Amino acid sequence: MNSRNWVRLFISTLLVGGVTTGIVGFALKWSEYKELFIAFDIIEVLSILFWLIGVGFIFSVISQMGFFAYLTVHRFGLGIFRSVPMWNLAQIVLIVFVLFDLVYFRFQLFVKDGETITPYIFLALYVLIVGGIIAYFKRMDTNKEAFIPALFFMIVITTIEWFPALRVNEQDWLLLMLIPIQVCNAYQLLMLPRFNQVKKN
Repeated sequence: MNSRNWVRLFISTLLVGGVTTGIVGFALKWSEYKELFIAFDIIEVLSILFWLIGVGFIFSVISQMGFFAYLTVHRFGLGIFRSVPMWNLAQIVLIVFVLFDLVYFRFQLFVKDGETITPYIFLALYVLIVGGIIAYFKRMDTNKEAFIPALFFMIVITTIEWFPALRVNEQDWLLLMLIPIQVCNAYQLLMLPRFNQVKKN
């Protein structure tokens, strides 16, 4: 990818992160923010929106750092294991380990009196399902060998990028960071071949 296409990908992903965070932020706190809309308090609404977009830009940059780090890791993995099946197997093991961590270790660290493990399982399932859907589209868009790497990226790398919110373990922050990062990661994963195609054309 040449520098022009990289800048296009960077800026478009930045906008995706900002817009997504703005939408998710208002959706999560709609019970509080709807009064501002009813009162037609434009200044307050815009200030909150600009803040959310700024936070979204940060999430987008984290996502892009993770994406380009994974492209490097993927090449190293292929070189170390010297075959796609072995590297895919290693990625599957890491996927299972990360999903287990999202349930068991988070439950051990943050469980409250009377709380069950069910919400922790549901959150890990959500990450798995979204990752599976994006990996399926990536497979359909390129080839069947792309499924496992895409699933690995959407689960393992997303979880690593999501770690600051996981440490806080505050429900709104968990979703406010997770969803934009997932959207940015999916966007980069699916759009990168198109930007490379622009270069070839």
